This record gives sequence, structure tokens and C-alpha cells, in this order.
Amino acid sequence: MTEIQELKEMLLASQSTIVITGAGISNSSGIADMEKMNVTTTLETSLEPLVRMHPEHSYKLLRESFLKAMFEKGPSLSHRKLTELEEEGLVDGIITTNIDHLHSLAGSQNVAEIQGSYAINRCSKCKVHEDGVDIWNKGKAPRCSICNGIMLSFPVYSHVGVYEPAMKRANQWISQADLVLVVGSKGNYGSYLNNLSSSAKIIQINPHPTQFDSIAVLNIREKADTVFSQL
Repeated sequence: MTEIQELKEMLLASQSTIVITGAGISNSSGIADMEKMNVTTTLETSLEPLVRMHPEHSYKLLRESFLKAMFEKGPSLSHRKLTELEEEGLVDGIITTNIDHLHSLAGSQNVAEIQGSYAINRCSKCKVHEDGVDIWNKGKAPRCSICNGIMLSFPVYSHVGVYEPAMKRANQWISQADLVLVVGSKGNYGSYLNNLSSSAKIIQINPHPTQFDSIAVLNIREKADTVFSQL
């Protein structure tokens, strides 16, 4: 039996499959791992004082390094395939550390973005929320419709914190899972895994070694798109 066949059979046999994704699933959409991004660009687009001081400069850098890929290239084959699996009832939820909102843009309904995303935004002055990614696709730094303050995404105003409503969903979903599919993730911010049943099985899709290697019942050493194109 091939690894792809084994993956298919385990998905079909599962009563509750939860998917955990990390940066690897978005690489083919043109979004680089955080550690591979230019340090100066990362600081100027993610540190709140710098963003507020030079909003248009920060936005321009963000557009070139992140937003263009997010909006123009969009979800990868793997993002779209996970949406199909959800629609077929084979995936119950997706837990991700990614802030690119690509799972939702692909059409997935049950997504826990545990580090938030550019769909969660708050005014730097009056603190009003204006959620949704569209405000980042207008060619200039988004401004508050009420006070004209600079809008900041959750990863910026939380200083790369944890989005608690999403973490709550992650804890609930993982406690009910009998199969966990880990795709392009190193397991960061994975405290929710403490709620995983000891009888649950883990499958990992990642060309690189991670902390999941020793606990996965199946390690598929391929890029996500390569695997999902065969499902």
C-alpha cells in the first residue's frame, strides 16, 4: 500500500479529523516562512510603533512581501483541497498558525487562526474593529472609517499574541479528534495538543523533520501540494 492510499483509508475511517497547518502549506502561494523573510521588512511591517510612525511605507513593504501573494496568487492547491475535504465531511476543522487567511479565502468554514490574521483588524486610535481582509487590498494603508486612525491587524496590535477565541476552538476540536493531519507545521503554539486523546493517530505531511516525526504513525516526506494533488 502506498502512503497516499494509506492516507486516504485513514481519512475515510476517521470519525473526526482535525488538520493542523503551518507555513509550509502557504509556500506555494508565494508566502515565505517567517524565518526566511528579510529581518528589516519583518520589523517594519510587524512592530506597532514603526507601523504607526510610517504607515504608507510599512504598507508598501507588506504589500510586496506578503499581501501581493495573498491576494494575487491566493490559496494553494492544498488549501483548496482541504476545503473540498471539509465539504465532503472528511475534515471537521483546521487549526493554523498562519496569518494569511488563505484557508478561509479558499472556502473552508471551520478555521481556528490561533495567531489571528489580517482578517482581524483594530483601529490604533479609537480601537473599533473592522474585520475582513478587503481593507488590505486597496493599495494604501487602511484607515479607520470613524476616526481615520491607522488600522492594525491582530498580529501587529497583539504583538504576535494568541487569539483566544481561536485557541478555545482548537482545544475543543483536538479533544474530539481521532485523527490529526499535520501539514507543513512545526507545532509552534501547540498547547492545544495536550488535549489530544492518547488513542488519536497523527499523520504528518512535511518534507522536513519536525517534532511530530516520532509520534506520527505516518510521515509523508513530500510537499503538501504534491500529496494533495493525488487525493
